[in-house]
Amino acid sequence: MPRSRKRSRVAKPKAGAAKSATSGNVATNRRARFEYEILEEYEAGMVLTGSEIKSIRAGKTDISNAYVRVVDNEAWLQGAYIAPYDSAGLYGQHEPSRNRKLLLRRSEIVRLEARVAQAGLTIIVLRLYIARGKAKLGIALARGRKRHDKREAIRRREHDREIDRAVRRSMH
Repeated sequence: MPRSRKRSRVAKPKAGAAKSATSGNVATNRRARFEYEILEEYEAGMVLTGSEIKSIRAGKTDISNAYVRVVDNEAWLQGAYIAPYDSAGLYGQHEPSRNRKLLLRRSEIVRLEARVAQAGLTIIVLRLYIARGKAKLGIALARGRKRHDKREAIRRREHDREIDRAVRRSMH
């Protein structure tokens, strides 16, 4: 007589179930790719307080003026605004515009510092997101674009849109 085997059932997420509100993009610097030519991209963690991560999960951040500076072999996020968390109370509050230490590998920091020493390169923030329960920062080594480069980017983008429209019209 064959033995019966018990199979453990693992609960599968229902089809169409939405992701939790605490995962994915929190803030995006939309002007960064227009204002700068992206050379290299990195992912960095951040040293945060409890009220800061709660405020980030609530989406109360602004990274449009944020940039990264390397000081004493440490990377620091500057110019980012993380709004105070309302439920934190008076003593659990954080400074909204304080500099925050970034968590990168030593080799990445050394490489970024050497490249920034070159003329015209800077480290900009592309996006802030939650990955595996942790706040992460998408940063990039970038070179500022000149005015004529920006015009060319606009022309190229509009040309690509016209091609896409023409292709869609021809398919119908």
